Amino acid sequence: MPDNLDSPATKIRNLIIALAAVILSVTVFWGLRTQASTTSLPSLAASAVPYEIAQTNGKPSLVEFYANWCTTCQAMAGDMADLKGIYGDQVNFVMLNVDNNKWLPEMLEYRVDGIPHFVYLSEDNQPITTAIGEQPKAILAENLDALVANQPLPHRQTFGEASGLDSAPPRQIVIHDDPRAHGVQATQ
Repeated sequence: MPDNLDSPATKIRNLIIALAAVILSVTVFWGLRTQASTTSLPSLAASAVPYEIAQTNGKPSLVEFYANWCTTCQAMAGDMADLKGIYGDQVNFVMLNVDNNKWLPEMLEYRVDGIPHFVYLSEDNQPITTAIGEQPKAILAENLDALVANQPLPHRQTFGEASGLDSAPPRQIVIHDDPRAHGVQATQ
C-alpha cells in the first residue's frame, strides 16, 4: 500500500490546517491582550482622588457616580482613564460607587437618578453642572478645559435651578356665608 501522507493533496491540506492554527492563535493572543489592557472600573476607582481630599485640596473636580455592573460606566472607563492622564494634575477625578451606602448623602445632594452621573465642581466645591449617561470623550474634554480655565462650561446643563413664580399678585380668597356663593370666591 502506498503511503498517503506524502501525497501532494495531503501536504497542502496539512499546510492549510497549520496556517489556520497559527492565524487563530495570533488572533486569540491579540484579542486577550487588547481585552486585558482595557481599564476596569475597580482599578479606575482605586486610583481616583478620595472625595474627602477633593473637598479640601483647592482643585476643581469631576465626580462620577458609577456602579461596577453598569455597562455604560464600563464602556466609558477607558476614556475616563485617558482624560485622567491628561487633566489629572489639574482636576480631581472622584469616583463614588452608588452601591456603597456611604455615598447616599451625596447621591441625594446631587440628585443621582441614573448612572453614570457626572458632577462638575468648582475649586470651592460648588456644583457647576451635571450630566447623566454616556458622554462623548470630546464633550468631557471641552468641559474639563473650561473647568481648568475657570470659564463657563460649553456643554453645561442647568443645576439646581427651578422655574420662577409668576409676578402676578396673589389672589385673595373670600369665604361667604351666603349658600348661593358656594362658600368660596377668588378675587383679583
